[in-house]
Amino acid sequence: MTGLMKANRVINYLDELIPDARCELNYTKDYELLMAVMLSAQTTDKRVNMVTKDLFSKYPSLEDIKNADLKDLESIIRPIGTYTKKAKNLKEIATKLLVEQNGIVPNDRVFLESLSGVGRKTTNVVLANLFNEPFIAVDTHVSRVSKRLGFAKETDDPLKIEMKLNKKFPKNKLNRLHHQLVLFGRYYCKAQNPLCENCELKDICKYKKNRN
Repeated sequence: MTGLMKANRVINYLDELIPDARCELNYTKDYELLMAVMLSAQTTDKRVNMVTKDLFSKYPSLEDIKNADLKDLESIIRPIGTYTKKAKNLKEIATKLLVEQNGIVPNDRVFLESLSGVGRKTTNVVLANLFNEPFIAVDTHVSRVSKRLGFAKETDDPLKIEMKLNKKFPKNKLNRLHHQLVLFGRYYCKAQNPLCENCELKDICKYKKNRN
């Protein structure tokens, strides 16, 4: 099977399995998505949604977050872990957005990656969701699925995986594919007890072959 044929098989299967793929983080404002993705590091979207519901209700503007008491922010986001660092990040992000961008999240990778707690993965998620840019953010789910399906090597880091996916899939499919790979890894191709038996990609899956 050629690389193009395999890529098309994956696209077609994920379109059938997860037709309405979207980000599972809740947000109503551009900066809320940015902050939610930053908070999601090393925790689950479900847990982030629990704390951001309280966070954005109590502090409904960037000015409110910028001026919030640090200890109160820590208290609100404590359930997601590393809350001390993340609380500082919230205030620093709010401040920098207000001072340098008039409170608007820009379509600007350099600026976004300059923010506290924001790296390439977070930036890719923000640019893809807010501006429909063709980026794949490689989290643990995307990494696992990519390696199992043979699109990346076990030793590849997130950046290398992202570059390989960019080459193997059409540019106009990357945004949608990102969400599909995340959800496929989260609910089907799970780290533990993946749902292999009904998966239509099991014949090209390294994990399935090794398990057999």
